[in-house]
Amino acid sequence: MAIGERIRFIRNLRGITQKYLGIAAGLDEKTADVRMAQYEAGTRTPKDNLVNSLAAVLEVSPEALTVPDIDSYNGIMHMLFVLEDLYGLKINNFDGEPCLTLDKTKGSSYLSMFQMFSAWQKESDKFKRGDITKDEYDDWRYNYPEIEAQLTKERLYVLKAAKTEEKTYGI
Repeated sequence: MAIGERIRFIRNLRGITQKYLGIAAGLDEKTADVRMAQYEAGTRTPKDNLVNSLAAVLEVSPEALTVPDIDSYNGIMHMLFVLEDLYGLKINNFDGEPCLTLDKTKGSSYLSMFQMFSAWQKESDKFKRGDITKDEYDDWRYNYPEIEAQLTKERLYVLKAAKTEEKTYGI
């Protein structure tokens, strides 16, 4: 999610207008709403000092507004928070340890995430069992979703061939 979308999401969550947010963050009263609309639409990108001001007004960390930096632990946490907001990723407890789960009430987001996570888990399990090599697992991860689509096509081809064989030989 781009910075403008994050600003809009959190601003709406807080129930404030673009104009109020812009003025409170230090923008000129006459153009505050227009500037905020530009930032939220992605036609302009706020500089770091404005991001800090917007974050202060919205009572969030600046990292909650910016594109997450996955090269830091804080960036990873904020990326997970975005996934919670958009896709229903939830933190729960399983056997005394934190566990990430999906929110079933999120409808199509839940189903899509469930399918993707299931595919990932399947490939991870294959690697853990020794059915595929680390290179094959990495190839799957770094070429996802294209490689998953190819694997699905191959599975469908095998199923069709089996059905054709059943019809042909009466199996």
